[in-house]
Amino acid sequence: MRDLVFLGFIATLLGIGIKRPFLFVLAYVYIDTLSPQLMMYTALGSIPYSLITAALAVLSFAAEDKRDVRVAPRQGLMFLLLLYCWYTTINADFPVEAQFKWGWVWKAIAFGIFLPLTLRTRLRIEALLMFSLLSVGAIVIVGGIKTLASGGGYGELNLMVANNTGLFEGSIISAVAIAIVPILLWFTRHGTIFPPDWRVKLFCYALIFACLLMPIGTSARTGLLCVALLGVLMLRDVKRRLLYIAGIGVLGLVAVPLLPSTFTQRMDTIRTYQADASASTRLAVWKWTLDYVQRNPMGGGFEAYRQNHIRYDKVAIEKDGNNATVERSLEVDKARAYHSAYFEMLGEQGYPGLALWLLIQLIGLVRMEVLRRRYAKAEGDEAWIAPLASALQHAHLIYLLGAAFVGIALNPFLFLLLGTEIGFDTYVGRKRSETSWKPLRRPRPAAEPLVA
Repeated sequence: MRDLVFLGFIATLLGIGIKRPFLFVLAYVYIDTLSPQLMMYTALGSIPYSLITAALAVLSFAAEDKRDVRVAPRQGLMFLLLLYCWYTTINADFPVEAQFKWGWVWKAIAFGIFLPLTLRTRLRIEALLMFSLLSVGAIVIVGGIKTLASGGGYGELNLMVANNTGLFEGSIISAVAIAIVPILLWFTRHGTIFPPDWRVKLFCYALIFACLLMPIGTSARTGLLCVALLGVLMLRDVKRRLLYIAGIGVLGLVAVPLLPSTFTQRMDTIRTYQADASASTRLAVWKWTLDYVQRNPMGGGFEAYRQNHIRYDKVAIEKDGNNATVERSLEVDKARAYHSAYFEMLGEQGYPGLALWLLIQLIGLVRMEVLRRRYAKAEGDEAWIAPLASALQHAHLIYLLGAAFVGIALNPFLFLLLGTEIGFDTYVGRKRSETSWKPLRRPRPAAEPLVA
C-alpha cells in the first residue's frame, strides 16, 4: 500500500507536469530530499526516480522561454567545484569507494547549478521552498511524534526507514530541521500560495515544534548547538528583544525538567568531551586530517578517511561522594569518518577544494545580507524580499554550524539551499533592473498644431 501511495503521488506530479513543467523540478526535490524509494518494499523501489525526474526537468527547461534566465558567478564556482571533485575522484586514494560517493555528489552539485535557471518568478521560489519544507517535514513529523511517545535516544529514533544515511541520520536531520525554522516563520507572514491564515500558521508552528523536538529525540549534540544559534539569530528580527530573552529564559527553565534523561545525559558530554569516545575520536581524526593535508595538499579524494589510524586518550571521571577518581586509557582506532564538513572537504578535496567551497558559502551569506539591508524598509510588493533574505541567511548559517560536527559538506540539501539563494538573488536583481531602467533620450514633445 505504501508503495502504491508514493508511486501515485509521483505519477500525479509527473502527469500535471506536462502542462506545468516546473513541477518536474518539484518532483525531483521531493524525491531527492525524502528518498521515497527507500520506503518501498517491492521492486518499485529500484526504479531510478531521481534520474527520470531530473531528465524531465532539464527537458522542460529546454523547451521554456529563456529571456528571463540569469546566470550568477556562484554557479560558475559550483561548476569549478564539480570539476575539481571529478579530478580528485579519478586520482583518489580509494578509487572504487570514491566512485560510489561521486555517484550522488555530482548530481547534487549539478542540480544546484541548474536550479536557479528555473526560478524565474516569485511563485516558483515559494513553491520550491514549500516542497522542500514539506519533504523535510515528513521526516520531522514522524520523528516528533515518536519523540513525544518514547522520548527517543541516541541512535534509537527510527525515522520511517531503518536507514542511517542522508536526512534519516540523527545529527543531520537535527541540523536541517532547525535550519528550516526561519523559512517556516517566513511562510507564516509572507506566503502567497497558501495565504497565512490561522490554519497555515497553526501548521507552521506545529512543524516548528516538531523541528525543535528533533535534537531531543535523536539526542544529537549538534542539534542543541543549532537551537542555540537559532535563538541568537532571531534577536536580529524581533522588536521587543528584552521580552524575547526573558521568554526564552522562562521556557528553558520550564522545559529542562521535562526533558528525557537520555537527552540530558548526552548533552552533559559536551562539557566532559574527553570522557566521550565519539568526541575524542573526532578530535583525533581532525588532527590526523591536518597532518594528512600537509603531505597531500590536493586532498585524497572521496573516502580518504579510510586510511587513518588514530590514537587518543580517553579520560573517565568517577565520583564517590566528595572523592573523584580519574582514569586514563589509550584507545586505538582506524578508518573513522571526519564528522565535520570542513575537515571532510580538507581531507578529500585539499586546500583548493576547501577554499572553493568556503567561497561559495561566504558569497551566499553576503548576498543575502545585501538584499536584507537593501529592502529592509521596502513596502507593498517588495515587503517579502528582506524577510526571505534573512530567513535563507539564517538557515544557511545554522546549517554551516551543524556542518562543523557532521560530514554534510556536499549534502544535496545544501545545494538545494544554495540554488534557492542564487535563484532568489537573480530574480530580485532582474526585477530591480526592470523597474530602474530609464531611456537615455527623453521622448520629444508632440508638435503643436499650426493655427491659421
